[in-house]
Amino acid sequence: MRVAIGADAIGPLTDALVAQLHARGDEVSVYGALADGSAAWASIGRSVGQAVVAGQADIGIVCCWTGTGITIAANKVVGVRAALCADAGTAEGARRWNDANVLGLSMRATTPAIGAEILEAFLRTPATTDPDECAEIAKLGA
Repeated sequence: MRVAIGADAIGPLTDALVAQLHARGDEVSVYGALADGSAAWASIGRSVGQAVVAGQADIGIVCCWTGTGITIAANKVVGVRAALCADAGTAEGARRWNDANVLGLSMRATTPAIGAEILEAFLRTPATTDPDECAEIAKLGA
């Protein structure tokens, strides 16, 4: 899987996520502090979102202190459905019922172990094929 990951700082969570993705054999593209030290969270969120929408990545991951700002920034890109997730169940639901294509995480509140669980849930869960749910997801792009 091709994964774009961006953050406005480097820390235990981002280190663990990048290592986890590499261990899975995923193709990882890094943005922001992970690439060049940038802390410009709005630009980083947009860049990760653009990579996903352009087809350069299958999914994106964005991280900042609360996870909120960078997730909002990613959602400004048309076609992105970024979900800020604090647990694996929420990540699973975001993928299943919302076809989320960008995972937002808080570097303050997410330990590397919980981050690993959230990421695995996000990656393993397919989007719904239920016609009613698909119709709701389609409304997000309207």
